[in-house]
Amino acid sequence: MNIALINGSPKIKNSASGILLTGLKQQIANTASVIDIGFHTMTVSEQNLEALHSAAVWVFAAPLYVDGIPSHLLSCLMQLEKITWQQPIRVYGIMNCGFYEGIQAELALQILQNWCEKSGFTWSGGIGVGGGGALSQLPDVPNGHGPKALVDKTIQIMADNLLQNKPQENSYVSISFPRFLYQMAAQTGWRRLIRANGGKAKDLGIKPE
Repeated sequence: MNIALINGSPKIKNSASGILLTGLKQQIANTASVIDIGFHTMTVSEQNLEALHSAAVWVFAAPLYVDGIPSHLLSCLMQLEKITWQQPIRVYGIMNCGFYEGIQAELALQILQNWCEKSGFTWSGGIGVGGGGALSQLPDVPNGHGPKALVDKTIQIMADNLLQNKPQENSYVSISFPRFLYQMAAQTGWRRLIRANGGKAKDLGIKPE
């Protein structure tokens, strides 16, 4: 069975979406044939289209953008829905967000589900991951341990369903890290970034006129 892992983050490297797909790939690569695909621009390349035609299962991973999916990914989905596919396609989704609560990704997963229904694909369920902003900053610990333990467990459940060609209910998970510490780390990170780009911490409160 060919499974396409589709990274829908605009970031080519070191994205939370890529980290989550890597974790999923580790669970299925010994059993299934995995195809890595990147949707980082507004259009799907001919090479990626050819790869998608060979896969019966697609897994989209993307960051949350204003409670929805990134605009470039939406553009790619609109391109895909116009194509005639030669085999039934099952679609899973993994949406991550900077919010601590994974449930914040509920609407984005519903968008993917609605797109599947419009396009004739079979929606097979997804995962909403809270605390996605911390994933690239976490230490490299064994799978199932540390702050990513609950996320890894949820990814493992999806991997099992993928290999058994089974649908799943949407589920939501957060990193195993105290909420208040996550917020403190985010505040510190924003201030560090704005200073690195020539601004001041007080500029974070500026409202557009």
